[in-house]
Amino acid sequence: MFPMTESDLRAILGENLKKYRTIKGFSQAKLAEIIDISPNFISDIETGKKWVSAQTLSQLAKALKIEIFELFKPEQNIRDDVSAAVAKYLDDIDDSIIKSIEEAVRPAVRKSISKMRRYYSKT
Repeated sequence: MFPMTESDLRAILGENLKKYRTIKGFSQAKLAEIIDISPNFISDIETGKKWVSAQTLSQLAKALKIEIFELFKPEQNIRDDVSAAVAKYLDDIDDSIIKSIEEAVRPAVRKSISKMRRYYSKT
């Protein structure tokens, strides 16, 4: 996702603003009230329609009790990170070790799948 465009940054800012606002339990109106801006402006930031000044970024971070940089951190997909790490690790090891890992993991995977099936069959 590099280099990032302004559109990318707006999307990340909007997603993170909504995430942290929700975590704090703030509505758009409440957050807007805290930092003395319009609720529509909060909505426009979250949807990527509007950009913000450094002062507004600072006020948002302070109200949400986070560092400014956290508003620009791209969401990391942990599953992708783990999959990439496992794939890299597996590329470097012997096939017999991979087979041993597979045999060790298979029962746990089957058990998890069985639990999920039971859970979803009840709902």
